[in-house]
Amino acid sequence: MSSPRWSDTIRTHYLSGAANQFVLHGNVNDRLLLPADDATGTPARIGNLPDFLVQHQLKKFDLVLSYELGAGVRIDSGEPLYRQLRPADDLPKDPPGAIGYLDHLLRFLANVRQLKPGEPPSPQTTALAGRNIHIAILLKGADLIFPRPQNHPNYQLGSMASVVRSWSKESHFLGQNLAVFLIAENLNDLHPLLATNPRATVIDIDLPSADELRAAFTHLAGRYPKALSRFAADPAYPADRLAGATLGSIESLLKTREYEDRPLAEPDLAELKKSLVEKDSQGLIEFVEPTRTLEDYQGAEPVKAWMRQDISLWRQGDLEAMPMGYLLCGPVGTGKTYLVECLAGEAGVPVVKMKNFRDKWVGSTEGNLEKIFNLLHALGRCIVFIDEADQALGSRDAGSGDSGVSGRVYSMMAKEMSNSRNRGRILWILASSRPDLIEVDLKRPGRVDVKIPLFPSHDPVEAYRLIRAIGKRFQLDLPKDPPEAIRPLVPALVTPGAAESIAVKAYRLVKTGGVTATEALRDCLDQYQNPVPADVMDTQIRLAVREASDLAFVPEIFRSHAAEAEKEP
Repeated sequence: MSSPRWSDTIRTHYLSGAANQFVLHGNVNDRLLLPADDATGTPARIGNLPDFLVQHQLKKFDLVLSYELGAGVRIDSGEPLYRQLRPADDLPKDPPGAIGYLDHLLRFLANVRQLKPGEPPSPQTTALAGRNIHIAILLKGADLIFPRPQNHPNYQLGSMASVVRSWSKESHFLGQNLAVFLIAENLNDLHPLLATNPRATVIDIDLPSADELRAAFTHLAGRYPKALSRFAADPAYPADRLAGATLGSIESLLKTREYEDRPLAEPDLAELKKSLVEKDSQGLIEFVEPTRTLEDYQGAEPVKAWMRQDISLWRQGDLEAMPMGYLLCGPVGTGKTYLVECLAGEAGVPVVKMKNFRDKWVGSTEGNLEKIFNLLHALGRCIVFIDEADQALGSRDAGSGDSGVSGRVYSMMAKEMSNSRNRGRILWILASSRPDLIEVDLKRPGRVDVKIPLFPSHDPVEAYRLIRAIGKRFQLDLPKDPPEAIRPLVPALVTPGAAESIAVKAYRLVKTGGVTATEALRDCLDQYQNPVPADVMDTQIRLAVREASDLAFVPEIFRSHAAEAEKEP
């Protein structure tokens, strides 16, 4: 089994002398498959990140120490050597004491390396004089040991972070075979002195790839034969369907199914993926496996034709003309969310809806975005849907009212949306009824390549057909063409949201009033008032027309409507 890519990065930077300090963040609390060790006869097994570092990455090191809040300083490897060096030391538990102790130990070893054999004659140095000991230090939960200061400087935190930072740049430490690992779930939660240290290598630990999950499932098949009995011929098959979930959550699922003697089955996988991904994301996203297609969306034929062309390119793997993202704009209730679900169902990919990732604590919002991005990179092909994008995405010049959070959110989103490695893997879809409030840079080609306006019905006949189509979901038996008694009552500008509201009201009258669907609809329309005020509707239509990247998306009546409105004083 090959090592993860991040493991190779550590090896390259350490052996080349480019860095001796590594900040590991992202999916650091997950389980992973540890490779077999032929030298010791140890078989492959499931472990955690510190296990991998100690037993695989650092197995040739003489001494490996770790520190974690609550656990204190521990000897993970090389205890006989440690006891020879420091036979009487008590290992501290409090952060200042632990960091001070580790700093003293590293300086002690640097001095031992400079000694000549027999000088000075002490038991713990005579045998080690002149020896360059390979030592590694793991700082687990580094974002808890060295958290980002909240609102005002914390000098104790700063001094501790400064000590650890010095291990990456002072000459006597660089002369040692020293490797320091800071393990933090969120880089933005770590003290800036360490998170932005130019002498450290920052490594994002991704969620397991499909290849890594396949290897893990093959290994787990022997441990959980009942849970995976229906995939005995190909135990790696579920890996592709569960991509985006952590190995830890998958292992927990298999343990439960094994205990219950309840095998995984093909129909389970989509729902299991949804529940596992949402659990791992800690409520930051909503994961949807759509069942609708573009056939279920009424109207907007030029828009659907364009989207089907993009889906065709996506399936062929021809990504040169594949957009990085869409902007859906138009009045409230025009079915933006529904269209996204239909597009995803047509393409056969899941939809990830970003929920409220903002937090009141400094750094937490950025940390939440980190988690979301790590998840997206592991999912494979997916659509990321951001509703109310004018509110969610922040702005470049947000001022100081929110401690700069909005500006940092804007910067992180802009960088991620323009990442060319995401083309063909992540399709960003922004939705807003006020696209004018979204930063221009976020709407430019390379982030949002196609801007699609959605409109209400433009005449009473189209409005009736929309109401009738939605009414079918409620078993309303309405004639194909609007009856004469209804035709003059049908308003022109009806959105899918308003049409659904009308259909629900008609359904209630049919069920409770003993009337026909046609009579119920007539009564509903007789008292109908558009839920969106006329002036608001007019403004949002004009904004949608103005944003459209192709006038073919805009019905002729709305083009002239917007043009006339622009001429008004």
